[in-house]
Amino acid sequence: MAQTKSTGASRLGRDSEPKYLGIKISDGQAVKAGQILVRQRGTKFFAGENVRMGGDNTLYALKAGTAEFATRGRQRFDRSRKLAKILNIIEGKHE
Repeated sequence: MAQTKSTGASRLGRDSEPKYLGIKISDGQAVKAGQILVRQRGTKFFAGENVRMGGDNTLYALKAGTAEFATRGRQRFDRSRKLAKILNIIEGKHE
């Protein structure tokens, strides 16, 4: 009897689960405190006003308000500058 499986044996069934990354809210949308705003790997988006970053770089709201995306220059460690996408929550502003 053969000690190994034949070359035609199936290699399927080992697909990983989806991670559901991405932006969860849009600009101008009302958010609640504690709501997840962006799930990301690395820092594609940075935390601004009333936003904090979790251990897996997930951005979440500290207070209820309205989401606002902004782009501004950010200084890096080597003193070069790069445009960064910042996510802010404006308190008390509901549309």
